[in-house]
Amino acid sequence: MANRDGPVARAIRIAEHDQQRVLAEISLAQRMAGLSDSDVGRACRMSRWMVARVVAGKRRTSVVELAAIGAAVGLDVRTHAYLGGDPIRDAGQQRLLARFRAHINPSIGFRTEVPLPIPGDQRAWDAFLTAATWRAGVEVETVVDDVQALERRLRLKVRDGERDLVVLVVADTRRNRRALASAPSAFADLSRDSRAALRLLRRGESPPGSCLIFI
Repeated sequence: MANRDGPVARAIRIAEHDQQRVLAEISLAQRMAGLSDSDVGRACRMSRWMVARVVAGKRRTSVVELAAIGAAVGLDVRTHAYLGGDPIRDAGQQRLLARFRAHINPSIGFRTEVPLPIPGDQRAWDAFLTAATWRAGVEVETVVDDVQALERRLRLKVRDGERDLVVLVVADTRRNRRALASAPSAFADLSRDSRAALRLLRRGESPPGSCLIFI
């Protein structure tokens, strides 16, 4: 995936669009209130030149500055984070995925970052296994902090992704085993026989069903 189409580039485009919209709203509110740049600057402890450049979008600005100028013209400028795509994989996740791939028979197709089949959806399977008669979406997790959030995220992908089974690959650490042991009802539909699942994958065969694999 090219950088210009990646999640970070997309986020920057959205942020720039949102900032332009907020600046337009501030400019309109300032005109309707009959306030000069000097009036706004005094309230915000900024020079009128700075206010003019910020409102015109000619100066890089912070959320704090936007909020101050907005307040001076009668607007509350607030920010909110929304659920978007998946987070980028870190080096630990890359290594975990590589360890998992080493167990996969060459006869099984192995692709990474496979998007869900929904136009505009930013989510993707970390990996996707393809054989003659079955397909599996793969998620890898190096650190399990919130079991419920992980299970919810996986269930949504299972709902929206086209696959026959799902494989959740988790780093085999004491911390992760304790986290999953503390939530015994989580992932109840996933087999936890890692050895059996890996043995079948090494032979080029499908696990008997969706599974959780510790590596």
